[in-house]
Amino acid sequence: MLLTSRGRRIGGRVALGLVSTAVLGVTGFAWTQLSRLDEAIVTADVIAPSAQVPDGPAGEPLKVAQNILLVGIDSRTDTNGNPLPQNVLDALHAGSGDDGGDTTDTMIVVHIPAGGAGATAISIPRDSYVDIAGGFGKHKINSAYSRGKNAAMTTLRAQGLSGPQLEVKANEAGAKLTIQTIEQFTGLSINHYAAVNLAGFSALSEAVGGVEVCLNNPVQDKFSGASFPAGKQLLSGPQALAFVRQRHGLPSDLDRIARQQAFLSSMAKTVLDAGTFTDPTRLSSLIGAIRGSVVLDRGWDVLSFAQQLRGMSSGALKFQTIPVQSLSLPTPSDGDAVKVDPAEVKAFVKSALNATSVAAVGDPTGGIGIKPVAATSSIAAPPSSSGASTPTAMAGCVN
Repeated sequence: MLLTSRGRRIGGRVALGLVSTAVLGVTGFAWTQLSRLDEAIVTADVIAPSAQVPDGPAGEPLKVAQNILLVGIDSRTDTNGNPLPQNVLDALHAGSGDDGGDTTDTMIVVHIPAGGAGATAISIPRDSYVDIAGGFGKHKINSAYSRGKNAAMTTLRAQGLSGPQLEVKANEAGAKLTIQTIEQFTGLSINHYAAVNLAGFSALSEAVGGVEVCLNNPVQDKFSGASFPAGKQLLSGPQALAFVRQRHGLPSDLDRIARQQAFLSSMAKTVLDAGTFTDPTRLSSLIGAIRGSVVLDRGWDVLSFAQQLRGMSSGALKFQTIPVQSLSLPTPSDGDAVKVDPAEVKAFVKSALNATSVAAVGDPTGGIGIKPVAATSSIAAPPSSSGASTPTAMAGCVN
């Protein structure tokens, strides 16, 4: 379950980038294509040397457990710092920078244990009210990126940087502060980082030929561009973006969370099970989308990483979310936020990562009661003391 704010945000798009990147080592053709990816993907110097993990022997399973931070950035620039064309923003119903920008609207920590056969993805609500690293005080956790970026701008400009180069270096500062804040909040050491911007989610969903979703009721929302009938349907591009982005007309943000979770699960199954790696056209499109959409930490050997995850199946990806105490905590300067207890969160994370079992595809999910369509298991955090309500499942569909 992925918890988001009331803002017009995109949820979950980065996890698609990780899933897509991590499983490309299945065939010889796929391996050749992944080499093409490795040569051109954008990287950022954001992981501290103390958190870097050594590459394992080629072709052997992961020797060391790893934590990967996936973020979706509500950015109006591409991976190289260039502004996205207005026609692209219009097609995506992105709005202006005032509708959100340079904040991490999605934060997921993916834990892959030694062996690499299964993974646990832990979502962090973007409005969680936490201590921001670097002495910035207590704010919503999604603001760590923009605070780190903005603080670096003055120094970088004094060094003579401008334009796309300034944007890229400032983004690195934002990523570093985000990583430090999440490490401080969860007690985990982040070993790798992957980020996707606004246009990336649309491109990735198109590249795999669409993702199957299911809705309980028809929806119509002019803000996100969502316009869908009830029932099962295949979505890609701007439609997929609208599906996970819609907030108007839903009973609560928890229904939006259920959508994002179901989409990600179905996306994982699509990439892993649907012949993506044996279809030259589809695989080439996927590689192209990743190259233009994803930023990885510098030093991450994706070739070796993908090869080490060859044993992962679509049933080996489990989603959870940290426990929350309230969805409407009043704050002095940040509006309503999500109330969380850092000690409770650390204990939950430790417990979640100590669990060794991974639910099979199609098993009923816990907590939120959602059984994603053609999806891997989605497991929510244990209910917290606030007793926050959760949406009710209906025949595998979502609101």
